[in-house]
Amino acid sequence: MFSDFNPESTGCKKLFDFQSAVLLTIINFWDLEFVIWDLLERIMKKADYDLVIIGGGPAGLTAGLYAARAKLNVILLEKFAPGGQVLITDWVENYPGFPEGITGADLVMKMAEQAKNFGLSIESDEVLSADISGPVKTINLNSKTITAHTIIIATGASPRKLGIPGEDTFFGKGVSSCATCDGPFFRDRVVAAVGGGDTAVQESIFLTKFAKKVYLIHRRDELRATGILRERALANDKIEFLWDSVLTRVDGLTNVEKITVRNVKTDETRELPADGCFIWIGIRPNSEFLGDTVKRDEFGFVVTDSDMRTSVPGVFAAGDVRSTPLRQIATAVGDAAIAAFSAEHYVATL
Repeated sequence: MFSDFNPESTGCKKLFDFQSAVLLTIINFWDLEFVIWDLLERIMKKADYDLVIIGGGPAGLTAGLYAARAKLNVILLEKFAPGGQVLITDWVENYPGFPEGITGADLVMKMAEQAKNFGLSIESDEVLSADISGPVKTINLNSKTITAHTIIIATGASPRKLGIPGEDTFFGKGVSSCATCDGPFFRDRVVAAVGGGDTAVQESIFLTKFAKKVYLIHRRDELRATGILRERALANDKIEFLWDSVLTRVDGLTNVEKITVRNVKTDETRELPADGCFIWIGIRPNSEFLGDTVKRDEFGFVVTDSDMRTSVPGVFAAGDVRSTPLRQIATAVGDAAIAAFSAEHYVATL
């Protein structure tokens, strides 16, 4: 039956070629399937955390509370102690639920305690950089590297500097941006304060508990602070207002001894004796570590939509670091609740 079979015949060769092509196709398909599964495995790589919250102020703590309560695998990272700018705020009287007011430190302590009660893990470490381009975000810390499916940026903002001679030289030696921290060092002394907003006016009032005189320097002819703070400051006989004026330099030997002030309307300058100088002229966002990874406005604040989503999928922002018309504890808390809710939904879709 097979006596006439010739493997060298044209028909057999075509059959062998066909079988080889089929086998090669199958092998190539297996290789492709392996590559596809390997790629999917990389894309869906298990992260260390569902959510990493960067920043431990009211926004970060609130986001942590909501996320932990939602049973997400979440960690909060704070460079220093939890609290942010509120930690050094003498008195908070416009946060709901505390009719008599509350110190910033006490408010933050209560927020942190409540978040921890739901299982929030808080770790002290500094975020050096982050790769947030892929589905799994990589956060490079001072001590290690961690990964997460989603991130909430709640790094807040820091006091802005004037950039005048003596400001850096005497920082911590009479120049300060924290009346709560340094006010008691100036008991029965003369200090200057710069600014006209809520923070500047409220902290200047606080300084009068210690200093015998406070020069409040403001470049306009009226304060920008809210009505009740304006009334209190104007009624305080320890505060002397230097209207239409700017601080141009700070001088001294080892500590602050005098300041120079210029009137912006008359261009007249004068020197005033002062033992300290407190500067409150606004804030800058703590967003440098982000680089160009997310969209920011002209001042560096992170741009989000109403759901706190940034320009990068899986990355959200809340609080003072966000581009927003109002920066208060109450608004930071509201931002954070929305950000945590959005992050939870994002993780659920993975």
